[in-house]
Amino acid sequence: MGAQSNAAPIIIKKKRVSGGEGHHGGAWKVAYADFVTAMMAFFMLMWLLNATTEQQRKGLADYFSPTIPVNPVSGGGDGAFGGNNMFSELTMVMDGSGASQRSPTAARQARGSIGVANEGGKHSTEEFSTLEARLMGRTGESMVSDKVLKHIVTRVTDEGLVVELFDTEDQPLFESGSDTPTAIMRALALLVARSSDLVTNNIAVEGHVGSSPVVVASNPVWTVSTSRAQKVRQMLQDKGVQPVRLDRITGHADREIHDENPMAARNNRIEIIFLRNS
Repeated sequence: MGAQSNAAPIIIKKKRVSGGEGHHGGAWKVAYADFVTAMMAFFMLMWLLNATTEQQRKGLADYFSPTIPVNPVSGGGDGAFGGNNMFSELTMVMDGSGASQRSPTAARQARGSIGVANEGGKHSTEEFSTLEARLMGRTGESMVSDKVLKHIVTRVTDEGLVVELFDTEDQPLFESGSDTPTAIMRALALLVARSSDLVTNNIAVEGHVGSSPVVVASNPVWTVSTSRAQKVRQMLQDKGVQPVRLDRITGHADREIHDENPMAARNNRIEIIFLRNS
């Protein structure tokens, strides 16, 4: 007989552990992240609907579902389009994505900046939005400081794009009572001159001044407003604007004040107008 072992048998007990019963695992985190993302997208959608026009919304929709190659300007490449937009229309430079016809439909207008001018009974596009963005420092590569940009406002009128350069209480554009420009005015003239290359429109320069606090026999407001407009014309030419583009130079004295106080500094201003093409 063999020897009988007194050692107890070894019993291995396997225990199944199901983790996460208390919080149902980690799947809820994925679902919650999806929910937060959806809420953020919904918030942005509602904000865009409230902050944009109908044409801008069309432009956003077209951006996400383009039907044509969208290349705003020539890229200088040698690919399929030879560096040109397929709707380049010869030498007409376009701004935005689309707006490929000189008389665009409402849908195409949404894809680019539009400024209309009467041209033989039709409307043609004028590229003011890129110029306006450059002047207001919205391109991400502003050429001047915020201190200088405080002296600029722009608006589009029936006449064209009006670039208004104006005095502030602590910083005038010209020496008092003269046409001698300050450093701020020189910086503004340089900005306008460099930005003017974005369009081919002719330019008008208009001078405005506030009323004098003292009644004098020979009121200088006409002379000062006209000489300041002439000085700005000369500065623009010196900075590279072609003389042939300067269509008119006008002094308005204190006849078109901006502030209800006729002696306010805000009334001292220069308006540079990029005229609509006729």
